[in-house]
Amino acid sequence: MKRKSKSSSYDYDRDFDSYSTQDANQKRKTAKPGLLSTTSIAVLLGVLILGIGIGMGFSSVASTGGTGKIVTVSDLDSRAPNPELCAQFGASAIAMDTRVFVTLNPMNVYVSQPTSRPGCVLRSNNWSILEQRGLVKSEQVRDCKNRMNTFAYTGGLESSPQIDCIYQNDAAKNMFLNEPGIGNIAKPENERF
Repeated sequence: MKRKSKSSSYDYDRDFDSYSTQDANQKRKTAKPGLLSTTSIAVLLGVLILGIGIGMGFSSVASTGGTGKIVTVSDLDSRAPNPELCAQFGASAIAMDTRVFVTLNPMNVYVSQPTSRPGCVLRSNNWSILEQRGLVKSEQVRDCKNRMNTFAYTGGLESSPQIDCIYQNDAAKNMFLNEPGIGNIAKPENERF
């Protein structure tokens, strides 16, 4: 019986195992980690959500800090002339003043840039406040009643306010409420303010 020489005995299984292990280790070392792993995506989303929340918080605090922004009804109520009186006897409003110029030859319409300021619209049953303070005359009240209008003013009542007899818009002509495709929104009855 012949003996096998040591050089001729080669264990192919052991060599294959060591080769596959080395190859896997090399792949692990050379493989680059993904740019955005699940953990990093979760952290980035958390930071984004936190940033949006902080931004909204700063924006809502800044809006009431006198920056000229009116975000909520309470912002408008606090800036109305005579806020307590306006809340009790009417409603706060934004008064828009603009001028319209019409030329006939050629026919054109020009509109000035509007200015806005806080105002107050009084309910029609509270006009006596203006009469008692001598701010409107009885004939002005009668004329305003005959046209089924109400009074509104800008500026404080104690310091020469600008008072106007204003007309309440008919809800049937309000295109925000009657927009096709929005659905059947019940039209409010023409409530007299």
